[in-house]
Amino acid sequence: MIMVQSKVNVVSYERIDESAAGQRIDNYLLRIAKGVPKSHIYRILRSGEVRVNGRRVSQIYRLVVGDEVRIPPLRLAEPPASLPPPVGKPLPTVFEDEFFVVVNKPAGHAVHGGSGVSFGVIEQLRAQRPELKMLELVHRLDRETSGLLIVAKRRSALTALQGMMRAGQVEKRYFALVAGRWPNRLQHVRAPLLKYLTEEGERRVKVSEAGKPAHSIVRLFKCWQRFSLLDVELKTGRTHQIRVHLSHLGFPLAGDGKYGDFMLNRMLGNEGLRRMFLHAAKLSFDHPVRGERLVFEAPLPEDLQGFVARLDEWESGK
Repeated sequence: MIMVQSKVNVVSYERIDESAAGQRIDNYLLRIAKGVPKSHIYRILRSGEVRVNGRRVSQIYRLVVGDEVRIPPLRLAEPPASLPPPVGKPLPTVFEDEFFVVVNKPAGHAVHGGSGVSFGVIEQLRAQRPELKMLELVHRLDRETSGLLIVAKRRSALTALQGMMRAGQVEKRYFALVAGRWPNRLQHVRAPLLKYLTEEGERRVKVSEAGKPAHSIVRLFKCWQRFSLLDVELKTGRTHQIRVHLSHLGFPLAGDGKYGDFMLNRMLGNEGLRRMFLHAAKLSFDHPVRGERLVFEAPLPEDLQGFVARLDEWESGK
């Protein structure tokens, strides 16, 4: 790891190992030289100040094991003092090998820092596992969503798993509680989704023909008089896909503060549902290296199980 300081003016050399193999040189530099402006990174690449094995490379060059990267002096202002990420309690681990780890993310934990959040799951994992040279998110979950999250421990695994997700080779299933009685046992929802900014500058998603294709498969798991528990399979991985698809069809997700029924959410909060009812319950895919089929499941956490029990009590009239 390069230490970037405002008063140090030295050339450094980095030997590439498996953790960085396959990564583009521009992304590698941005990762190891945090705080250096992107414009400066691309300037030193264009000027040839960065060398790989003694030769100039373009910004799209992909690193291989054994490459020697020459990095020129990098200057920036001294960063303000900041606290290290809190180590905290170990995250529940569902599976781990030398290539990746699957954790059961609690609700309320952002997957990474940013947007007003200092530290997320990935920063916490890095603080807890300093012996690992690399930990990178394979995919993301909303802060309020609980459930299964994959974190790569090798660059090759990260690239392979993300490629499998883009190709639809990773089965992802969620439990979602919606307001209303879902009418069908099985329903395919195909509605393109478009990202946009509100007048207040908040990022949102809506169904629009100008958007990207999005496909959800919805199965009815359980039904009450006023609510339905759904098993939703994602065939594409668009931002807020489940939340927007269900809301668009008139079945807002219980507790959803962006796309839901705000009056209903207030009532549900008084009845014990303190967050969005969305849980990443199942992942299934072939191991990216060994090839065997893997299936991971995470049951509903206690808070959501408790609210389901509350719905059963209402239905029975207790």
